[in-house]
Amino acid sequence: MPTIIEVAALAGVSTATVSRVLSQPDRVSARTRERVLEVVQSTGYAPNVAARTLRTLRAARILLTVPDISNPFFASVIRGAEEAARDANYGMVVGDTRHDAQVEDQYAEMLSRREVDGLIFLGHRLPESLRPLLARQGASAPIVNGCEYSPDIGVPSVHIDNAAAGEDAVAHLIGLGHCDIGVITGPPVSPLTRDRLAGAIRAADGRGLRDRLRVRNGDWSAPSAFEHAGNLITQGVTALFCFSDEMALGAISAIRQAGLSCPEQVSVVGFDDLPLASFFQPALTTIAQPKGSIGRQAVELLVDILRGAGDSTRQITLPHQLIVRCSTAVAEVRKTRPLK
Repeated sequence: MPTIIEVAALAGVSTATVSRVLSQPDRVSARTRERVLEVVQSTGYAPNVAARTLRTLRAARILLTVPDISNPFFASVIRGAEEAARDANYGMVVGDTRHDAQVEDQYAEMLSRREVDGLIFLGHRLPESLRPLLARQGASAPIVNGCEYSPDIGVPSVHIDNAAAGEDAVAHLIGLGHCDIGVITGPPVSPLTRDRLAGAIRAADGRGLRDRLRVRNGDWSAPSAFEHAGNLITQGVTALFCFSDEMALGAISAIRQAGLSCPEQVSVVGFDDLPLASFFQPALTTIAQPKGSIGRQAVELLVDILRGAGDSTRQITLPHQLIVRCSTAVAEVRKTRPLK
């Protein structure tokens, strides 16, 4: 492998010029840049990233951690983040924490060791190992939260208004004449559950239906919703609001197993608008999140901090949208045993 000294000699320039061509090409004349790049290509030269990191204290990489990489919701967020990182000349490292606080800490230590320049975490916990860094650096700490916003975390965040989204979902069902509504949430510890449930309750309370809202705690998965939906159907609910599209799919399966149809007898609303939501049978009414934009803007927010232009108190709330498809319809009175 040729060295930068050899590349500089062959191109007839200084090593500093070679470095600028590769890192800040706009600062070098077109003729010189072309000559250096021809030598780089012909020799197969590649810069020593490890040495550059030690010299500049910049890894040129961003760490993005997700609670569950198997969840298709996060795929779109990751793609948006990766595109923004590439545009800003950063590499992206993705870590799957599996909702495990210890794993979150292990990944976060990459920031403390300067193996990455910044961290975006899509879960609801600030890794404990980063609290000293946040206390020490304050506004300049290169840490951003995405999706699961909580003001207690104390770092910049990109998210939607989950309470307003939850309210929109239940208001839609009530507008169709549904009074007995089942709500299948995510884990109670999640800020998403807290905010979406608060919005759902607000919608029901404002229409005098709070006591007819039936709430069950799920875990974002189809099996958990399948179990809860079956129970709620026997209690006479005519509609279900699930806090994820995956849970909505489980709920629709439970409706069919009960010998009922969706939406003729039980309507279902999901959350996230996954790519397959429009291909469900029936096509799913759901709350759409701007998944790619969440990833992109989280990276842009982090890059601003790394460049000294960020605001540690900045919270970006992106718009959501209720997408009405075929899984919701006007309520039908069913002969069932009374609600308990």
